[in-house]
Amino acid sequence: MSEAIKIDVWSDIACPWCYIGKRNLERGLAEVSTDPDAPQVEVEYHSFELSPDTPVDFEGSQMDYLSQHKAISREQAQQMLERVTGVAAEAGLSYRFDLLQHTNTVKAHELLHFAKAQGRQLEMVERLMSAYFVEGRHLGRTDELVSLASEVGLPADEARAALESQRHLGDVRADQEQAAAYGINGVPFFVIDGQYGVSGAQPPAAFAQITRQLWAERAGQPANVSAG
Repeated sequence: MSEAIKIDVWSDIACPWCYIGKRNLERGLAEVSTDPDAPQVEVEYHSFELSPDTPVDFEGSQMDYLSQHKAISREQAQQMLERVTGVAAEAGLSYRFDLLQHTNTVKAHELLHFAKAQGRQLEMVERLMSAYFVEGRHLGRTDELVSLASEVGLPADEARAALESQRHLGDVRADQEQAAAYGINGVPFFVIDGQYGVSGAQPPAAFAQITRQLWAERAGQPANVSAG
């Protein structure tokens, strides 16, 4: 059996396009999973902070943040939010920007590395993104993060100790340094099998096609990119 295709994903919990990209990747991989010779795929998430200077308790709405951070009008910010909400809905996600609590995400990234060490990273990524964009949970606070960690079966006491000691801050910084080395300046960004860089929330079909292509190349066969 061929070695699994590795997909490394750089993303930020506070990036609305990253959750959309995550869901599209999952849909693309679900499509190829029904192929007769289904590709074996391993997915790993890496840390990227879009706005590391954001305070833990940001005073204002997501519209306020966008208008300030991007130096645009509130009307333009509202249009951006409406657009991404529509695209998210197409991916099956119900964004609630009216509930969203904008915050610094470095602690959430530390928690993802803790979850990775426990073999629960994928579950933790999904729980954090849903909590942030759908439920309006505050992901800058340790108590909230510990609660979410326990929801995916991680030991609460160990999660709290890891966050309070900043045990995984070095891992977060290492991810960011690797992103800089790759020239990544926006997310989501997918590095597929260490060969191909894919930027942005691509449609499911794009992920299915490149996965099939790589799997066929390993087997020395032409890719059936229209399969499924």
